[in-house]
Amino acid sequence: MIRIISRNFSTKVKSKQWNTVVGLEVHAQIQSNTKLFSGSQISFSAPLNSRVSLFDAAIPGTLPVLNERCVEAGIKTASALNCTINSLSMFDRKHYFYADLPSGYQITQQRAALANNGSIAFPVFTPGVNKKPYTKEVKLQQLQLEQDSGKSLHDETRSLVDLNRAGIPLMELVFDHTLEDGDEASSLVKELILILKSLGTCSGKMEEGALRVDANVSINRPGEPLGTRTEIKNIGSIRSITQAVNYEINRQIEVKSEGGEITNETRSWDATLKKTIAMRDKEIQQDYRFMPEPNLPMLLVDTNSDEKVRGNFKLKRIISDLPKLPAEIRKELVENFALTEEIAIIIVNEALLLAYFRKILSTNPKLSPKSVSNILINDFLKIANERNENLDSSRISSEHILDILTYIEEGKINLQIGQIVLRKLFDSSEKSCFEIIDESSLWQIDDDEEIEKMCKEAIEKDPKAVAQYKKGKKKVLFAIAGNVFNTSNQKANMRKVVKKLEELLE
Repeated sequence: MIRIISRNFSTKVKSKQWNTVVGLEVHAQIQSNTKLFSGSQISFSAPLNSRVSLFDAAIPGTLPVLNERCVEAGIKTASALNCTINSLSMFDRKHYFYADLPSGYQITQQRAALANNGSIAFPVFTPGVNKKPYTKEVKLQQLQLEQDSGKSLHDETRSLVDLNRAGIPLMELVFDHTLEDGDEASSLVKELILILKSLGTCSGKMEEGALRVDANVSINRPGEPLGTRTEIKNIGSIRSITQAVNYEINRQIEVKSEGGEITNETRSWDATLKKTIAMRDKEIQQDYRFMPEPNLPMLLVDTNSDEKVRGNFKLKRIISDLPKLPAEIRKELVENFALTEEIAIIIVNEALLLAYFRKILSTNPKLSPKSVSNILINDFLKIANERNENLDSSRISSEHILDILTYIEEGKINLQIGQIVLRKLFDSSEKSCFEIIDESSLWQIDDDEEIEKMCKEAIEKDPKAVAQYKKGKKKVLFAIAGNVFNTSNQKANMRKVVKKLEELLE
């Protein structure tokens, strides 16, 4: 058997001679004040072992009490993902032995889940990878409720256990193996996060572990049976999903091309080394000894489809206030504001951009939606990314951007000056746009005499361009205008400059 362990592979899929098969399992932490089966508070980064009840620690004699908020969150999510919500589901014990699982089993819904047979349609658009967005639809096999385990902490000499996470409510979402690469996988997760955040059922904060992704990857040649799959566990960011899946595809292609065999194993993604690393093999299937959870009754949901079932959870009430989902919002942006599909995707992907877009246009409906989206994406988002600033904690308000757009619309500054003002706001957002423009003398030059003077000077400095213009090469006018623009420190009113140059040259 040939196994390649130490090579580095590209994180872009490099072969079309292979079918690539990718499936995802997502664990989404339900937004709730307390855990799934106990009253322990949930608080990210709380002191170690400070959010642990007797039940969480598996003290004998303690019993689980179901958190109804978590069930409702699961039902909302399942409905938004087009699932069939089961009127009857049940909890199981899944037995395995880790130090951070005090009871020796996890309470889950493996055999009779809350919901089944859903689907998610999402846009795949990665600038630089695919020029035009396309829509992919993937089936959701099931959505189940379960409790999280604790967390093991290791150093060179010892291993410790933090049980703050033990019992935190999770939704496990199992998707079909119909994705083809890392870009499609990360696009699905992006859309899922948007849906969960709009529903308020999960924060989607992967950096806090609120959403974790396992990816199953295999390859096979066209016409051949599916290949042996590997599982990449606990991928912790959108970028890592793309890189890990594409890396693993290329690793498997390399192994198979050299006559090797793929091992059924679990691997982890090392974001520093940019490679997947073998953790443990899965050749022998683990027996989890599933059994019904004896201390919890069957979960009954009144779906109005089964007259014999009358549960505590009323489906119609729970889903009566579902918000607009990302796909519907994108459609509205395209139809109501004439934005391109690409622009709509980018705006909806960033909640702050969408909020600013709506607020700016509601405050000043006369502004062009295109100009608003341009400054939000090409300037505001670009500068934030350059500075590695989180939009959610941005000090730049929608009023700042509205002021810049209004000054541009009124002809008091031009677009280039607007960009300069925005950059200055990132440095000192406590100042108003007016103060920045006034202090830096950035107001647009509109005085006819001053513009004429600058135009004459530009003509005198570039006799060659003037001669070309008079021979019929009219485009050189814009080169002369560019010189005026630069000598005015980008402040000259270019409409007046072009008009005056035409008058002088004719």
